[in-house]
Amino acid sequence: MKLLQLSRTGNLILGFSFILIFLVLIMVCCGGRHGGVSGQTSVDQEHAVLLPGDDRHDTAQVIAYLMGKFNPATHPLFQKAGKPHTSLTDAWLRAETLQAFGKMQKAAGKDGITLSIVSATRNFDTQKGIWEAKWSGKRLVEGKDLSLVTDRVERARIILRYSSMPGTSRHHWGTDIDINSVEPSYFKTPLGKKVYNWLAAHGATYGFCQPYTPKGEKRPTGYEEEPWHWSYTPLSSVFLEKYSQLITHQMLSDFEGHETADSLQVIPNYVYGINPACR
Repeated sequence: MKLLQLSRTGNLILGFSFILIFLVLIMVCCGGRHGGVSGQTSVDQEHAVLLPGDDRHDTAQVIAYLMGKFNPATHPLFQKAGKPHTSLTDAWLRAETLQAFGKMQKAAGKDGITLSIVSATRNFDTQKGIWEAKWSGKRLVEGKDLSLVTDRVERARIILRYSSMPGTSRHHWGTDIDINSVEPSYFKTPLGKKVYNWLAAHGATYGFCQPYTPKGEKRPTGYEEEPWHWSYTPLSSVFLEKYSQLITHQMLSDFEGHETADSLQVIPNYVYGINPACR
């Protein structure tokens, strides 16, 4: 009789134990998903995570993402690029972009073409550093000290030949890369021409498009031609559309010369002044 009672008691204890374990697992799972256990918010809440067809994000966070106001080194959808993709020690890209570039790089290698990333994601602060160095004359632009240009609109226009205002660069998005060299002279050499011709012929196969083609009837406004600049359009086209919906000239601030943005109409003329094939 005592053995039977002990057996029943043991079964009850075992049953309660299973129920308790089950309840704990549910709490951990749900709490981890919503941040209740760890005390942290979810990835979607912490970061402006933009994916095609996914609109489940806070508008302020999306704006911050599009304007480069985040740290790519801590963003969960960014990945550090290293060898063999680049010799840079601190280059970050959206994981999708880096994966696509890796495939393109391997294909190019089989054809005797070497591709290497020389510039990747640049957030707002990095772009601000580039812009203000040129604005102040600390960094010469085509051999000129632009601090001597007293017309602020003209000074900004000169910088905009090749450099974006902070908050307007496609390099903010983790989708755009500069390949091999940012010197126009490189792409006029036999090697540079060979690299460019391969990219022009095969880049689209891997999702890459050259946004800054020669200016002309199809691209009358925007930056000068940049044969080195290539964009991963499966993502960048989505971001460009979001940019047109959310960003205004009044949002462009906190850098020298920001007041010239509206006069120069940088959003329609530069952000949208791209190769139509890249939209």
